[in-house]
Amino acid sequence: MALGRALLGVMVAFAVALAAVTVWGNVHRATAGPGASGSSAEAEAPSAPPARITTTPAAGATGVAPAQPAAVHVADGRLTDIALVGPDGAAVPGRPLPDGWTSTATLAFGATYTWKGLVLDGNGAAQPLTGSFTTVTPQQKIGANLNIGDGATVGIAAPIIVQFDGTVTDKAAAQRALSVQTSVPTTGSWAWLPDTEQGSRAHWRPENYWKPGTQVSVAANLQGVDVGGGTWGTENVTSHFTIGRAQIVKADVNSFHMLVVDGNGKTLQDVPASYGLGADPNRNTTNGVHVVMSKQQTVLMSNPAYGYNNVPEHWAVRISNNGEFIHANPLSEGAQGNENVTHGCVNLSTQDAENYFNTAIFGDPVEVTGSPVPMPRTDIYDWSLTWQEWQSLSALPV
Repeated sequence: MALGRALLGVMVAFAVALAAVTVWGNVHRATAGPGASGSSAEAEAPSAPPARITTTPAAGATGVAPAQPAAVHVADGRLTDIALVGPDGAAVPGRPLPDGWTSTATLAFGATYTWKGLVLDGNGAAQPLTGSFTTVTPQQKIGANLNIGDGATVGIAAPIIVQFDGTVTDKAAAQRALSVQTSVPTTGSWAWLPDTEQGSRAHWRPENYWKPGTQVSVAANLQGVDVGGGTWGTENVTSHFTIGRAQIVKADVNSFHMLVVDGNGKTLQDVPASYGLGADPNRNTTNGVHVVMSKQQTVLMSNPAYGYNNVPEHWAVRISNNGEFIHANPLSEGAQGNENVTHGCVNLSTQDAENYFNTAIFGDPVEVTGSPVPMPRTDIYDWSLTWQEWQSLSALPV
């Protein structure tokens, strides 16, 4: 009996051990999964999509505006090398973008530009950057100049004038290329005055007289800009200048005097004057805010309708293009301070005229009041318009 119980115990122990081995094997196989083996390779990562490249202007484009930036944009990849090459083999200046590159220089007219470079996709595969486009060949070209030179100091009523050497038909497009920046906040607006035989003209003036000491930067970035009618701008012009002291001439034709005052209300001159003969509308000094335009120590003045030609007048400060000056006239000194006898100019004594001449600069306002004849609209009449009238002459919304 003892032997039987011992044999039975051995058989039970063997069965338990066998069951344990069987269970562990099943667990191992379940963990490994169907078809798995100890040397199985990891699953391959999905392939990255190819890089997508977009160029602006599109490849093969013609008649492209030279002022339009050229750009390349890359999706699902990145630029590793980039150049936009002109017909002379030189690369166009540019700067990187978050997804590509853009040019920063105006292109030439009638030129073909070619993209060169490499793009890498997510798999590291290289793709060449190719394609080209051609800029417009203009039917006509137009230039422009600024009336205020770089480094100048001007008066508080100085208008900024962009004078074109031809006609601008798309004034809105041209105005978008014009800018004025000031060192202090200054409200102002462009206005298009009537075209002249010289061409179109855009003026900029502040709502009120300039603040003395203001630094002003003007840019007319017209190169490569389509200004309408098949005409394209050919150049960029800039200027940086300073607004000088505040000097205002107050000229009341009925007072027979001319006052020169500064911005603080201090009187610099209070001198007798003679203005245009009131009985003759053609000889009146015109009413409104004139602007000092230029000055010469001697000017030869003519008015054949009134019988004089090439008469030398001294210490002459021009305030209009209609022949109005503030100048010395010894022959009218007896009338100065008493009556108006001139042909439209403001006459002063020689000494008073010289004193004023030495203080006057371009852009000083000359406020003529009391005259029945308004300033003609063929002059620098910018300050004779209300602010609303001035803004209405802008080619863009204000």
